[in-house]
Amino acid sequence: MALLGLLVLSLFHVSLVGSHTSSQHASSPPQPAGEQSPEGSDNLSFPWSRLRLPRYIIPLHYDLHLHPNLTSLSFTGSVQIQIDVQNNTNWVVLHSKGLKISKATILDQNLTHLSDKVLPVLHHPSHEQIGIFSPRVLSSGRKYFLCIEFGAELAKGFYGFYKSTYRTSTGETRTLASTHFEPTSARMAFPCFDEPSFKANFTVRIKRNPELISLSNMPIVKTVEAGDDLLEDQFDVSVKMSTYLVAFVVCDFKSVTATTSSGVQVSIYASPEKWQQTSYALEVAVKMLDFYDEYFNIHYPLPKQDLIAIPDFESGAMENWGLTTYRETSLLYDPLTSSISDKLWITMVIGHELAHQWFGNLVTMEWWNDIWLNEGFARYMEYISVEATYPDLKVEEYLLHTCFAAVGSDSLNSSRPISSPAENPTQIKQMFDTASYDKGACVLHMLRHFLTDDVFQRGIVRYLRKYSYKNALNQDLWDSLANTCSEEDFISGKHCYSSSQASKNAYLFAGEHLDLTAMMNTWILQKGVPLVTVTRKGPHLLLRQDRFLRTVLPSDPLWSSLQKGFLWHIPLTYKTDASNTIHRHLMTTQTDSIHIGEEVSWVKVNTDMTGYYVVHYEDGGWDKMTKLLRQNHTALSYKDRTQLIHNAFQLVTAGHLSLDKGLDLIGYLQLETHNVPLLQGLGSLQAFYHMIEKRNEIDVTRKLRMHILRFFRAVIDQQTWSDGGSVSERRLRSELLSLACHLDDPPCLERARQSFKHWLQSKGTLNLPTDVANTVFSVGAQEDRGWASLLHTYNISSSAAQKSKILFALTCSRDANKLHRLLELGLEGKVIRSQDLSSLMFMVARNPQGHRLAWNFVKKNWDTLVQRFQLGSSCISSIIIGTTGHFSSPEELAEVQLFFESIKEQASQLRATRVALDNVQKNVRWFQRNLETLRNWLNQQM
Repeated sequence: MALLGLLVLSLFHVSLVGSHTSSQHASSPPQPAGEQSPEGSDNLSFPWSRLRLPRYIIPLHYDLHLHPNLTSLSFTGSVQIQIDVQNNTNWVVLHSKGLKISKATILDQNLTHLSDKVLPVLHHPSHEQIGIFSPRVLSSGRKYFLCIEFGAELAKGFYGFYKSTYRTSTGETRTLASTHFEPTSARMAFPCFDEPSFKANFTVRIKRNPELISLSNMPIVKTVEAGDDLLEDQFDVSVKMSTYLVAFVVCDFKSVTATTSSGVQVSIYASPEKWQQTSYALEVAVKMLDFYDEYFNIHYPLPKQDLIAIPDFESGAMENWGLTTYRETSLLYDPLTSSISDKLWITMVIGHELAHQWFGNLVTMEWWNDIWLNEGFARYMEYISVEATYPDLKVEEYLLHTCFAAVGSDSLNSSRPISSPAENPTQIKQMFDTASYDKGACVLHMLRHFLTDDVFQRGIVRYLRKYSYKNALNQDLWDSLANTCSEEDFISGKHCYSSSQASKNAYLFAGEHLDLTAMMNTWILQKGVPLVTVTRKGPHLLLRQDRFLRTVLPSDPLWSSLQKGFLWHIPLTYKTDASNTIHRHLMTTQTDSIHIGEEVSWVKVNTDMTGYYVVHYEDGGWDKMTKLLRQNHTALSYKDRTQLIHNAFQLVTAGHLSLDKGLDLIGYLQLETHNVPLLQGLGSLQAFYHMIEKRNEIDVTRKLRMHILRFFRAVIDQQTWSDGGSVSERRLRSELLSLACHLDDPPCLERARQSFKHWLQSKGTLNLPTDVANTVFSVGAQEDRGWASLLHTYNISSSAAQKSKILFALTCSRDANKLHRLLELGLEGKVIRSQDLSSLMFMVARNPQGHRLAWNFVKKNWDTLVQRFQLGSSCISSIIIGTTGHFSSPEELAEVQLFFESIKEQASQLRATRVALDNVQKNVRWFQRNLETLRNWLNQQM
């Protein structure tokens, strides 16, 4: 035995070219009943020690057969993978997680078995890999077929091939099976080479009961009888794509269908009693596909695009090629219960997922460190596509807030570069964050304005064409935008510059030549957001750039070390009172100077916030801005006014500007007629109030409440309790009335109670105006009868939009016992689905009676939460950040630190724990610096 073991070890050691043997003894494979253990398998060690798979075996085609059983909640399957071997080897290493492998064989190109024995299958669970050993060497340059039979339970969470349920109006619970593979969960559904660069074609076959349907990426080419009263759907072979984009669903859903102008069949699927809510999504999807076909100048390559609303879904949606999956709130629009914000959200999410059919699916990032190439582009294309197809939704007003969210995250020391290392699944999951999505979109917005719309569009079309069905790196995008290419492409007559000419192919920007790669590397490979400090000195504007941090003051000892090495190439824009011209200047050094002339009285830098940077006006500069807004605020665009408000309060938090200066700046808002700056100012005051009301500062809380109500009295009184007006008017109405009632404004409370009383009397059949339903329900939830009625309606409602509004209202109760009951219901996962638990906890934490409750709930149930949502998931991140976000005392900071220390092994793997600590430290410092200033300022206003 020992001799045989040594011979086998010698064999695979010699033939595994470029691999690393592992000293870890891998587990033996599960064996099918009645078969003997593979000879010598107990003496084999797992042949590969790295997290990333070997590069010398390339999958070409998967033939995948699946049979999900919705009664036993399990599935069986087989996969035949055609592989191209590029180095001699005895081993095939690929991914598998939680699958029971019953049999593995390898065939040559003639479909002849390489061995008449059962092949050993070794498992490396911590790497989610299996190794299959072939006694005969797989020869370089040859193709083989790897055949694996497997089975598993349908997963209970939200990843892999998982179970979902819905309840009919008669109370029957029905089950479906759906997939979510991104980023690393295809391996939970079938053994595969589960990395984005291993693109292949897929042929899928699914067995099902006749009363069900099955869907996958491609259309069904035929359905055959499969015995045992089953049918088998055989799908067309897919285009070449990454494993994370494979998808299949088995359900009893209904659909509506339409066709795009280029002949693509678009269908929206939902549970049978909700398919009436699919018509708006169908209209949007058809319009969006037509728009993208034209904008990218590349036809959508599949014959169909299905969009399906899955009842249990962790994220917002997923871009599986040809079969995009959605939360119900992201796809279903009910005119009776969906608000204008719901409508905008659905439109933007569909725009996002369909943009991915090009950015992400057609061209995919090489590895997860550059997921922003998928997500940043898709987020930015939301704005471009919705602005073009639904201009009445005024989506451009929301881009500012996307960039504000990015700045908020990026101005903490715990932020990360857009492109960051990520190797294991926990690290990879955490890449799906504000940096990849929001900062990625805002940097692209800056780049588009810098290059001009036309140059930007032509550059991304060039990028998509060159890398279709391939993988790309950051550099490939910059080269496409700069119109550079390889010597080979240049010689073959492509319309681009040779790489040797790349440095000469510089954009002329304000008289300066530019190296696009050098510029963009400062935004992609470097974390943080720049602070541009502006000082007027005679005819000159003096500029200085620093890293903007909200957690550390310039007077702190840490300041200089945290600033060291940070430098951006900033495409500055500015306007003055002397002309309507937008001036441009590229700032590439720590300090700089611009000549603007003596006659200029004011300068506004970062026009319309097209640039991703914060501006600080030193030496009385903010006083000039305050004076300008009070005397002639329309001299600046609404975007400029909104950005001034945002920047001012960011600088207050960072300690660069006193709070009273920020409060004085927004004094002009009583003159403001545009809703976006109004909402920004309101949001700043609201943020203070929500933090202060959780502290025992009764006098300050009362006076701030009185000030907000008095200051916004006129605009509050102008609001109607209806759904009339433009999108921004309706959004302002929702926000204003919600805040007014939260601040116990008597007229608001009286009207809301009256409306809720009518709703109760109708036994929930009265359809409230959707813009004010949140407010009416929140006021009604303060009474025991109202809260109980809302919970009952939540339980039976068929509208995901209505359920979302009711859940928010239920969390507004001032009864801690009711809030605790909600948390328990969320953990149980029946009345309140598990998918909604993280947002439920966030909403409870916003409540002064619930913020301690929510945090204690996290500590008590931490292990359960991690098991349910997976450690690196967005749900775990939002739970950690959301339940600590309103803490603001040194004692609370110490408590959070202590808990993170108690889960040190897990906390050390999460960036969210560092973000949470940064946030609490920021809040502690805000109170230490600003509480007395706020108290004195409020006293002066009385």
